[in-house]
Amino acid sequence: MTPDEFRQAGHEIIELIAKYREEIEKYPVRSNAAVGEVLQKLPENPPKDGESAAKIIEDVKHLLMPHLTHWQHPSFHAYFPANAELSSVLGDLLSSGLGQLGLNWQSSPPLTEVEQLTCDWMRQALGLSEEWHGVIQDTASTATLVALLSAREKSSQFAQMGKGMRSAEDLMVYSSCQGHSSIVKAALLAGFGQESVRSCKVNTDFSINIDALRESLAADVAAGRKPCAIVGCTGTTATTAMDDITALAALAKTYDCWLHVDGAMAGSAMILPEMRLLWDGVEQADSIVFNPHKWLGTVFDCSVYYVKDPEHLIRVMSTNPTYLQTSADGEAPNYRDWGIPLGRRFRSMKLWWLLRSEGISGLQARLRRDIANAQWLEQQIIDAVDWRLVAPVALQTVCVVHQPPHITNPEQLDDHTQRWCEAINSSGKAMLTPAKLTRADGQSLWMVRISIGALATERRHIEKLWQVLQSAVADQPH
Repeated sequence: MTPDEFRQAGHEIIELIAKYREEIEKYPVRSNAAVGEVLQKLPENPPKDGESAAKIIEDVKHLLMPHLTHWQHPSFHAYFPANAELSSVLGDLLSSGLGQLGLNWQSSPPLTEVEQLTCDWMRQALGLSEEWHGVIQDTASTATLVALLSAREKSSQFAQMGKGMRSAEDLMVYSSCQGHSSIVKAALLAGFGQESVRSCKVNTDFSINIDALRESLAADVAAGRKPCAIVGCTGTTATTAMDDITALAALAKTYDCWLHVDGAMAGSAMILPEMRLLWDGVEQADSIVFNPHKWLGTVFDCSVYYVKDPEHLIRVMSTNPTYLQTSADGEAPNYRDWGIPLGRRFRSMKLWWLLRSEGISGLQARLRRDIANAQWLEQQIIDAVDWRLVAPVALQTVCVVHQPPHITNPEQLDDHTQRWCEAINSSGKAMLTPAKLTRADGQSLWMVRISIGALATERRHIEKLWQVLQSAVADQPH
């Protein structure tokens, strides 16, 4: 493709994206595609000769877009937001178009230094002290793996330089049973083993039970095991529950554990000074992760990982072959030594564009809007007959069940919950996430998560959603 051909196709693609965003409300939120339906419409074999950009764009319009699930739709309330603010889209386009690859500082000085800058801008916006040093990872899953690798090497006296885990004590990892599945996955990938991961009980608000954690730590030490890492959650996946980071930090200090704080979703809320109490004690942690590619609005993927001791991180992650050494080593960071991959994209470009375009005040206003909308819906649930909240509304996620008087059996209630949720999702009017929630008493129930925070979601959309919810349960058989 020549620059002229790129210019023409690029204009068309920009127009396609802009029109899609303008008209997104006309689409059913969830994809109506059957499994394999898209594949059946595409050729089995690769094209022998090149095709025009116009033909490819037409196929995007007619073969792909009708089957999308519309994450940017104002009635998308599933999972967590994955906002792609258009200013960040422009940054992502530049990142790809400039074709930079970060192997070291010399391979692209702006890539390194804009990443330094944006990580520090975010540090300031989150209210973190100057002790923290940031790097952009792809996702929180990777950041948590890096954190647990760092914890493993700290507790094992750098066993990776010898026989690895074969020469290490039985190292243990602790988190809430409500923590994200990536925590367990990261522990397994870091070599801890399933039996070395403790998923602790929770309180009635679904935060980690500190007494249960304390008992687990003491029992493991008595059995000759070595506590290695505690992962605290600032916003669990199911309910956005907030662990007591101060209490976790005290236990981490007592048992000489690494404390990692998973703020993947809720970390964005810490740009609001009034919300920082939710992660009080975070300054005592060893590492933090939060995802600007969720609620904040940076195009996926962009996860910021902060550490107190970058030298420890570099020691764990560093490889330094002669062909990557430059005269700038020691003066500028080589981010290849701050994570798993050698090469890195210019991810900071899309965060840089977002911050410059929206400003911290603009981002704060949008997050406050979403929190207010969640509080409005929370109040409707509280005031309504047969509806109830099953978890506190800490930020923008509302967890509900509908239980009419004729349903008293737990299995029937679970069936009712899944049916009315699926009725809404299949209708295309909104998209919600059903999830199984285990309470502090050990009992489980199916509930519906309503995650509020898409860029286009205004109060009118939440008012409409409340009507959709009530209609859906009214239509269920009695």
